[in-house]
Amino acid sequence: MSWINFFEEKIEKKYIFGRGTNANLSKQEEELFNNSSNAFENKNIIDAYEYFLNSLQNYTDNDPNKNILISKEDNQLTFTLYQGGAKITGKITEKNFYAEVILVKKSDANVALKRYVLERNYQLTYAYYFSDEEFIKLKLFHDNSTMSPQKIFFPIRELALNADFDKEHIRSEFNHIELQDINHLNKMDSDELRIKYTALQKWIVDLDSKVSTLPSNDNAGMQAFLYLNLLLKIDYLLVPKYIIGQKLSKKIQAYFNEENSSVEAKNEELKHFVNKLKILTFEEFSQNFYIAKYTFNPIEKTSIEEINNFINESLSKIRWYKNNRYNQIIHTIYRYIAFYILYSYGVNRVIRALLHLLIEIQNSLFFHTIGYKNLYNVENQTFSKRQIISKINTIIDENKERYVELNTFSNELNFGTFNEFSNSFYIQIQQLNFEEI
Repeated sequence: MSWINFFEEKIEKKYIFGRGTNANLSKQEEELFNNSSNAFENKNIIDAYEYFLNSLQNYTDNDPNKNILISKEDNQLTFTLYQGGAKITGKITEKNFYAEVILVKKSDANVALKRYVLERNYQLTYAYYFSDEEFIKLKLFHDNSTMSPQKIFFPIRELALNADFDKEHIRSEFNHIELQDINHLNKMDSDELRIKYTALQKWIVDLDSKVSTLPSNDNAGMQAFLYLNLLLKIDYLLVPKYIIGQKLSKKIQAYFNEENSSVEAKNEELKHFVNKLKILTFEEFSQNFYIAKYTFNPIEKTSIEEINNFINESLSKIRWYKNNRYNQIIHTIYRYIAFYILYSYGVNRVIRALLHLLIEIQNSLFFHTIGYKNLYNVENQTFSKRQIISKINTIIDENKERYVELNTFSNELNFGTFNEFSNSFYIQIQQLNFEEI
């Protein structure tokens, strides 16, 4: 390979950040959805499903991700839909819709796994587990007589998300049992894995150093921000799967859900988990990554008001720390806000793109390592102002057709310091108008 080709290959490489979907829906998504509704009303069942499935197609830079493959013959439509580790195959006729996912071989399942599968059936609304002569599968069956795109969306989404989750869970908790039908998963490049492993180890060293400099008393809140920010950063920037991904998610959820546990005790749990990550070998670390296609976002859409309330509460905490002269934690909280929103809330494509840009600026060392242009020079503490403004304007311009009152805010940003920039960025996000046509 020539140096020119090598350089072009690096420029074209696309990195995936965050869980679930890694692209945007088709610009014709609404039109396709409406066409599906009309076709269902006119009892053109096969056409209706074809429109509907195409409305779920994801795109990256206007190129289809091929997360859904469709084949139509005579009066039958077959499809394959990908959601991480789950490969959903389906067959649709004028009368019925059927889809299934293969998990494991029936002969490999022990009593504990069978019990888990049975318990999962009580938690599902539309799909359910069963076994044929060879495999344990999750399936979905529907009568098409009264079907509409609204009625089929949530059942397919439940099937896909839960099959993906359960495959991850099985690999994490029953790792001696081999997952089936995962040939669609691609291995991650060893160089990329090495970059991620090195970054993780550096982040942990930096965390330990920051914790050691905190005040000796009344530092539980600051420790919590440091540990949670690290876990959320790992989730969004490194995107681990299997054991690391499952354990990390459980630790984050437990922190916010265990109301009877003290902050100090919860911090110790996070610290214990981080220490386990610290001693992982590169080989152990590498077993927790793959490249996959996704169709559904695992998080329900969140109202703009709820997101704005979280930003307000977070900025209020920053002001408290600043007034009490705990300045060493403020940088971390500004980073934490963006990671937490993208982890916890179902945001629209504009907010997602803007928060990703902010994360790229706030974590410029990592992005520079993977070949991105440097938007913030840590040593000189200076911003690439022209590039940042251009990126913001592009995000706004690409979405003005849908959100008619959406206006750029690049001229309102404070490029004075890291903290001033982050603060002004969050305030401007709160002021965006998402009125639709």
